[in-house]
Amino acid sequence: MQKKLQEWGLPLALVAGAAGYRLFALFAPAIPYLIFVMLLITYCKISWGEMKIRRLHLWLLTIQLCGSLALYGVVRMADPIVAQGLFICMLAPTATAAAVITGMLGGNVTTLATYTLVSNLAVAVVSPALFSFIGIHVEQPFWESSLLIARQMVPMLIFPFLAGWLFYRFIPKAHRALQKRQNITFYLWLVALTIVMGHTVASLVGHARIHFRTEIIIALGALVICVAQFLTGRRIGRRFGDTVAGGQGLGQKNTVLAIWMAGIYLDPLASIGPASYIFWQNIVNSWQLRRNRTRTLP
Repeated sequence: MQKKLQEWGLPLALVAGAAGYRLFALFAPAIPYLIFVMLLITYCKISWGEMKIRRLHLWLLTIQLCGSLALYGVVRMADPIVAQGLFICMLAPTATAAAVITGMLGGNVTTLATYTLVSNLAVAVVSPALFSFIGIHVEQPFWESSLLIARQMVPMLIFPFLAGWLFYRFIPKAHRALQKRQNITFYLWLVALTIVMGHTVASLVGHARIHFRTEIIIALGALVICVAQFLTGRRIGRRFGDTVAGGQGLGQKNTVLAIWMAGIYLDPLASIGPASYIFWQNIVNSWQLRRNRTRTLP
């Protein structure tokens, strides 16, 4: 039953969220709390004594942050909404589930888990400033909009890290309990994905400026960005002896967080980017897993 749910959970969550968007959109305020709990459980899996920031992490982070800004700057000259949709696909931090795929592909899970932490914390720190210049808060004074966004982003992304460390340091029993229950994050992810898809569809349906041409361009652009990030991450990872962790760290994104950020801070159409990225990254991962199984067969 669990295996079937893992295989069909993604499409079922997407279809359910889209079909029942009127209902699931009502639960949108719960998304930050779900993300908080998922990150907390994931951080409890990390072996704090083995964590070490490497040059690979710095390269990946530079591409994630600087690349997203450069991409936005170039595409914005043609279409600001498309630029927002592709920007969020690149800025989004590494998915909490990336460590699982990394292990299945034979990569270094500790390296990937460390970058997941670094990536999420970096987005929490820089996103208030970035969204102050990009999106719906540009008309507000910089510090006012930055503080407004920080009040939403920082507790959701940084507090789980602090809570995980406090559990590890002072409440080891609770830390071990969460460490043994990593599967919970998968079910929470399905719930969050259903809600965030419902919220996205509700935003688009109620949006008067829907343009199918723009949506198609954003979706196809997300495909290009997805493949480019996986390939670039693998190439950089190969230089540092960890091809798999490099590819997954840069390519596999926390799409639930990305859709939520796009829906809150950017034009509603921009959420098409991370929404379609869900499909593209899962296609890439499925291909990688099948290719890996073929190679290991006797």
